[in-house]
Amino acid sequence: MGDLFAHRILDTGRLPLFCFFVAFIVTFVLTRVNVRLIRANVGWWFRNLQTGDLHIHHVVFGVVLMLVGGVTSFATPDGYDAPYVVAASVFGIGSALVLDEFALILHLRDVYWAEEGRASVDAVFVALALTGLLLLGARPVGFTGVEEDSGKESLLNPLIPPSIYLLSLVVNLSLAVVTLLKGKIWTGLIGLFVPLFVYVGAVRVARPGSPWARWHYQPDSRRYRRALHREVRFRYPLIRGKIWVQEVIAGRHDLILADHLQRQRTRLRDERKSISGPRPPTG
Repeated sequence: MGDLFAHRILDTGRLPLFCFFVAFIVTFVLTRVNVRLIRANVGWWFRNLQTGDLHIHHVVFGVVLMLVGGVTSFATPDGYDAPYVVAASVFGIGSALVLDEFALILHLRDVYWAEEGRASVDAVFVALALTGLLLLGARPVGFTGVEEDSGKESLLNPLIPPSIYLLSLVVNLSLAVVTLLKGKIWTGLIGLFVPLFVYVGAVRVARPGSPWARWHYQPDSRRYRRALHREVRFRYPLIRGKIWVQEVIAGRHDLILADHLQRQRTRLRDERKSISGPRPPTG
């Protein structure tokens, strides 16, 4: 393990990224343990941080730590590895605290334990997946690996003409944007590292609530009905599995807000009507 760590992390210059990754995971786990104990009103544990009627969310401390870690990394001179590693760790701690309350930033209200709060766990999972791919040596589309002879990062593959490279880059990024607009977030993001995902995601039918579906699918069209069918038959079971994993790790988001509950009921009723189609005339 020591040789593998030295070869994959130290020799490739990924130690700061590794420290960020570990600090991010540890902070997220400890934060979720803390908030779940607070929610359970455990007598021997801490309470929410209050200043009068003001509840200070941990995203505030996350922003401060991200600022400290980011500025420290910029101010650290070349050749000083230890401060840079510490700055990466501090930035990872702050990032975990911020993304753990991503839903609060998105909705501008406290939805931590509501259904909307699942967006925070989704954001954390996306950040972990992308950082993990970078840590394993994956490169975003358009970038190659490390040149063995020079030891420097190569932005362009010397064996590919620049025109072909630029055309491939434009095509891949365009397909990634289309995939994201179709509501396939995981497919689009992973496709930045593995282009095959965006090739498949860009040609398949969009999710019903995605911007692409709103722009190009009429409510009574065949494509919209097919999108609804795929959503109910294939995606809903996957979403339920994902929610189960999230709740095991991060706790149950069961405080359903009244407006969200009404929107959910309306959406489900409309989807059932669309899938069942018009009733045949009687008599």
